[in-house]
Amino acid sequence: MRRLVAPLVASLLLMAAIAPALAQKSGGTLRLYLRDSPASMSILEEATISTVMPVMSVFNNLVLFDQHVKQNSLKSIVPDLADSWSWNGDGTELTFKLHHGVKWHDGKPFTAADVKCTWDLLQGKGNAKLRVNPRRSWYGNLVEVTADSDDTATFHLKRPQPALLILLASGFSPVYPCHVPPAQMRQHPIGTGPFKFVEYRPNESVKLVKNPDYWKPGLPYLDGIDWTVVTNRSTAILGFIAGQFDMTFTAEITVPLVKQIKEQAPKAICEIVPNNNSNNLLINRDKPPFDNADIRRALMLALDRKAFINILGEGQGDVGGAMQPPPEGLWGLPADKMADLPGYGPDIEKNRAEGRALMEKLGYGPNKHLPVKVLTRNIATYRDPAVLLIDQIKNVYIDGELETIETANWYPRLARKDYQVGLNVTGSAVDDPDQQSFENYACGSERNYTAYCNKELDQKFEQQSAMSDQDKRRQLVWEIDRQLQNDAARPIISHNRTATCWQPFVKNETLMVNTIFNGWRMEDLWLDK
Repeated sequence: MRRLVAPLVASLLLMAAIAPALAQKSGGTLRLYLRDSPASMSILEEATISTVMPVMSVFNNLVLFDQHVKQNSLKSIVPDLADSWSWNGDGTELTFKLHHGVKWHDGKPFTAADVKCTWDLLQGKGNAKLRVNPRRSWYGNLVEVTADSDDTATFHLKRPQPALLILLASGFSPVYPCHVPPAQMRQHPIGTGPFKFVEYRPNESVKLVKNPDYWKPGLPYLDGIDWTVVTNRSTAILGFIAGQFDMTFTAEITVPLVKQIKEQAPKAICEIVPNNNSNNLLINRDKPPFDNADIRRALMLALDRKAFINILGEGQGDVGGAMQPPPEGLWGLPADKMADLPGYGPDIEKNRAEGRALMEKLGYGPNKHLPVKVLTRNIATYRDPAVLLIDQIKNVYIDGELETIETANWYPRLARKDYQVGLNVTGSAVDDPDQQSFENYACGSERNYTAYCNKELDQKFEQQSAMSDQDKRRQLVWEIDRQLQNDAARPIISHNRTATCWQPFVKNETLMVNTIFNGWRMEDLWLDK
C-alpha cells in the first residue's frame, strides 16, 4: 500500500512562486566570477562548487531544496521535474510522478527513461560511462531505477533509506539526457533548466543564456549569466568593488575581507554564514611513515583549532567533527561529546607535549624532525589554512613543505592517494550522514581520500541510514563521528564561516547555512536596474 509523501500539485506551487514576483523585472545579465577553471562542465563527474555553481541552472533535479529556505532538510524539499512522490509500505520503493511536457534544450522530450539513464550512469551500468564517478557511493543501496511509464519512475532499494530524497535534492543530482553522451556533457551540457549553456572557455569564461521555452511559466527573469575566471582573489574582489561583477563567488570572502569590501563599497550586501565546509587534515595511512598510528595521533595533537578560527575568521568559525556543528548543522557533535577527543581538549600545550612524546618514542626530537610535503589546492581558501597547518605541526617535530595543485588535477591526485599529508576543504553536498559516511569514510569509496576502512563502522553506516527515528539515528551518528575522530580518519580542523557578497540591485538571493552546493538554480533572481 502506498503512502503519499508529497501530494503537491506543481501548478499551485508555480502560482505561489509567481504571486510575490509581480514587481520583479525581467532582463539583464548577471555577472559573476569563477575562482578557478573547472576541469569540466559535467556536474556528475566533478566534486567542486567551481562546476556546480555555474552549471546548476542548466539543469533540473527530480526534487530540489527550496531555494529560499536557508537550512536544508527533508522538510524543505519541493518538487522539480517530479510533481509528486510516494514510498511503498516498507520504504524500499520511491516512485516519482514526473511533470509532463518538459523538453531538453535541444528540443527532445524529457521522460522517465532519462531518469533511469542518469542513475544507470551513476551505478556504472550500460554502455555509457562516466570518466570519474564521485557520487557512486551515494547509491550503494539502490538496486535499480525503472521507467514505469513516460511520466513515472521508481527507485528500488535494498533496504529503507529515508534520506535518499535529501541526496536527490542536491545540486550534485541533476537529471541527464539519455541521448547525449558523457563526453559531450563535459564540454557542452544539455539540460532542461532555466538557462541554456552557450560556451566554456577554460581559464576564461562560462556563458549561459535564458531558456525561452522553460517549462516553469514566467521564469527565468534574467537574460543570461556570464562567468569570468579570475584566479587571483584580490583582483576578483577589486572587480566586484568597481562594479565589474554583480556577485562574488560563494564562500570565498573571509571575515576580514568583508570589512575591506564594506569600506570601499558600503552599499554591497555581504552575508556571513556557516557553509558546511571544513578544513581537514588528510593523512595517507598506507604510505610510511603515516602508516604508524602514533605519528597520525601526534599530528592531531598538534592542532590548535581555535587559532585557525581566530586567524582565518577573526573568531567566526566552529569546532566540530565530521558533521557540521549545531544549530545550523542538524547532525553535528555537541561540545560535551568532543572534549575528550584527541587534540580537542583546551590545554593546547598539554596536547602538544603528548604529541612530542609520541614522536620521541619513534626517534624524532629537537634535532631530528620529520620532513613532509603538505599538499593543497592552489586557491586561497586552501592555501591559507595549509600555511597555518605547517606552522602548527612544527610543534611536534614535523617540518612541512607546501605543494600546491591546480583544480583540474587536485581531486584526481587525491583519488590516486598520491600524497603524504594534505590540507583539504571538504564541502558537504548535503547535511546528512548518508552523504558524509558513505562518500568520505566508507571502505573503498572513491572520495575516501585517506583510504580509512573500518568494517564495523561500515555496518553502522548502513544501520543509521535505515533508521526512521531521527532522534535515535542522531545518537548513533554521534557515536560514529566520535569513532572517526578517535581513529584520525580525516581529522577535522575547523568548520568555516565565510561570506558571499552581491550588489544591492541583485534581488531574491538566499544563502543556505548548511551547504554551498544546493542554492544556485537562479531561476527567480532578478536585477532591479
